[in-house]
Amino acid sequence: MVSLKGEHVFLRALEPEDLDFVYEIENDTALWSLSDTLTPYSRFTLKQYLENAQQDIFEAKQLRLAICINSGATIGLIDVFDFDIKNKRAGIGILIKDEAHRYKGYGSEALDLLVNYCFKTLHLHQVYANILESNVNSLKLFEHRGFKKIGLKEDWSFDGKHYCNEFLLQRINR
Repeated sequence: MVSLKGEHVFLRALEPEDLDFVYEIENDTALWSLSDTLTPYSRFTLKQYLENAQQDIFEAKQLRLAICINSGATIGLIDVFDFDIKNKRAGIGILIKDEAHRYKGYGSEALDLLVNYCFKTLHLHQVYANILESNVNSLKLFEHRGFKKIGLKEDWSFDGKHYCNEFLLQRINR
């Protein structure tokens, strides 16, 4: 079994105690463009989500893990979504919540752990990410971790004022 623990971070399943952390992220309107969210989430809805978060990836077609630093503090979330066992592929998304924890290598290490899990434990052939053209830092992160830009989706997302382009990035397990 592949370890979800690195030198500085580890990935773990969501727990009921993560309710406040997930609530803050899901209701931060500045982050809604990253997840195509249009409405806030209630604590009740998120509590139900966390109670069902242990659902098997093969059934749920998605997996959300907490990113924690070695002190145990939760600093972000990393997702596997659109899990497609037939074609052996899935999407990946990552969010480090606070600016204070960004640009320290935590996101790179978390992404490496998750990609390794996807390839070695889930036996996926490829993983992909959808990243807004304006999100230069995320593009750099994924490209530095071996993802390649394979397409540009023009006018893909509407931010309330403008249409935004989105890159499709892909990493194949060779």
